[in-house]
Amino acid sequence: MNWTIDELNAFVNSVKLGSFSAAARKMGKAQSRISTAVSNLEADLGFELFDRSAKLPVLTTLGEEMFIEAQSVLAQCQRLNARAMTVTSGEEISLTVAMDEAVPVTAFEALFQRISTQFPLLKLTIINGSQEDIGAWVDAGRADIGIMFHSSTMLPDSLDFMSIGQFKQSLVVAPSHPLAACPAPTLEQLMQYRQLAICDITGQSQTATLSANYWYIDSYYYIVALVLQGVGWALVPEHVAKSDWYIEALKELSTEYITEPLLVEMGVVNRRDKQIGPVMHWLFDELHSVLH
Repeated sequence: MNWTIDELNAFVNSVKLGSFSAAARKMGKAQSRISTAVSNLEADLGFELFDRSAKLPVLTTLGEEMFIEAQSVLAQCQRLNARAMTVTSGEEISLTVAMDEAVPVTAFEALFQRISTQFPLLKLTIINGSQEDIGAWVDAGRADIGIMFHSSTMLPDSLDFMSIGQFKQSLVVAPSHPLAACPAPTLEQLMQYRQLAICDITGQSQTATLSANYWYIDSYYYIVALVLQGVGWALVPEHVAKSDWYIEALKELSTEYITEPLLVEMGVVNRRDKQIGPVMHWLFDELHSVLH
């Protein structure tokens, strides 16, 4: 078989974008080159990937299987290219880290102190966001690495995700809120009051809510601030609820009647096609232990 990476790219982009013309626009090539590349791939493989009898090409059964394999091959090629670039380059001059604003502050302050000592000439930029902002910024190249809470929303397929720990969510209200009198509120009781839930900076990526009466806010800390004003109840990472700023002011309630998963996974994301230099290698190693 003599198929090429360019043929696989043409095939995968055609599937993802729905047509040869859309793939051509993304790849900056003529549509004829994309359709020819896919045809050549089919000839190399010995079977058809698309049923072309409809207005738009539709994957055959074998095409669906090959689409999964082709994505895997391309992802590995991206990692190989990134590794090769690392071998021929030196230490990073600068690094941008995008962080969810609700990560444990103390743990990461200590991490950045160690970076300053280990790499004294590094120009470090730290930007903060929430939820899906982090993955989007890394995907777009605005940040080199992202530290984020993992949600049910799919990350861009250009990113690799590495888990570094989990956090429990706490159910919190203000002491003056009616729910404060219910040490273990039922779902029916929670649904009677407004829930404050997290979303991304655009408001488009939103977590599922338990109450039909809800507000979406893009910061766990602002959520807690509004909880303290009696605006509603919320589920927030345990380390936020128990931080020195809030632990004396919030009322934490039992979550025994909440059936939704209450563990929040935290991890680090990076583009698999971007070279990883000495600083990022060191940072990945440190992140494995920063929360333990």
